[in-house]
Amino acid sequence: MTSSTHQAFGRVGIWSSALHGSRTDDAGRKAIAEAVAELEELGYGTIWIGGSPSPDDAAAVVAATRTVTVATGILNIWSHTAEEVAARIAAVDGAARGRFVLGLGVSHGPLVPQYAKPYSAMVGYLDALDAATPPVEPGERVLAALGPKMLKLAADRALGAHPYLVTTEHTAEARVTLGPDALLAPELTVVLDTDRDRARTTARNMLDMYLQLPNYTANLLRLGFAESDFADGGSVRLLDALFALGDAEHVTSRTREYLDAGADHVALQVLTADEGGSGLPRARWRELAEAFGEEL
Repeated sequence: MTSSTHQAFGRVGIWSSALHGSRTDDAGRKAIAEAVAELEELGYGTIWIGGSPSPDDAAAVVAATRTVTVATGILNIWSHTAEEVAARIAAVDGAARGRFVLGLGVSHGPLVPQYAKPYSAMVGYLDALDAATPPVEPGERVLAALGPKMLKLAADRALGAHPYLVTTEHTAEARVTLGPDALLAPELTVVLDTDRDRARTTARNMLDMYLQLPNYTANLLRLGFAESDFADGGSVRLLDALFALGDAEHVTSRTREYLDAGADHVALQVLTADEGGSGLPRARWRELAEAFGEEL
């Protein structure tokens, strides 16, 4: 990855599925704008809008910030046409557009009725983005890639890959597949709780849904886990491999493991609600920013 791209993403970012202004009211949109502005001030390199955001969700986060990179993590290609997405990105102010990255994914068969031939569908979507006026260039997009074919496509047709729910071993393998130059920005879910049993319960409550999705379980089986690891929300072995469970110091240590394995950037998802219950854990984000310090 080039040094300029590295600087644009930073080493550590925040991933949140609570940044959807289109799914809330005026008060919620104000809370999102204040939260992302603070993330920028705290020094995080990238703000990832998780949970299948719309182009308008992304545009709102870009508008509420000044310098930070903003990325979708990820936009579902079955929910928005390439032409619609390209037109909305083109409407973003020119200077701000330069710090927006379009993260794209094919979602999952059980969640998308029209799901079919996901690799071919992604290739066609990228072709349409290339043909749009103006186009969304390869250097403006990343792919949610897990397996070798999609990882290779991410290297060939995009800036790189944004894998979700992966281990450090997957990160090392993905780096080999992507080559040395493509961006590798995995997501890492964090539970800031020093009671390990309670932290694992929190993690299982989130993980159970993902263990119903074949794309994730197939990837975990490739990495050496067994079907028995998927029972009851995930085995201890699986949880400890996929999550950072503990205090802020442990989170920084786990993040470095991903960076040492070949990641350029790690997108941290803090699995808790803030004191207002809005899903914007700003106190936790501050705690992590302090723990990382200049590493951000």
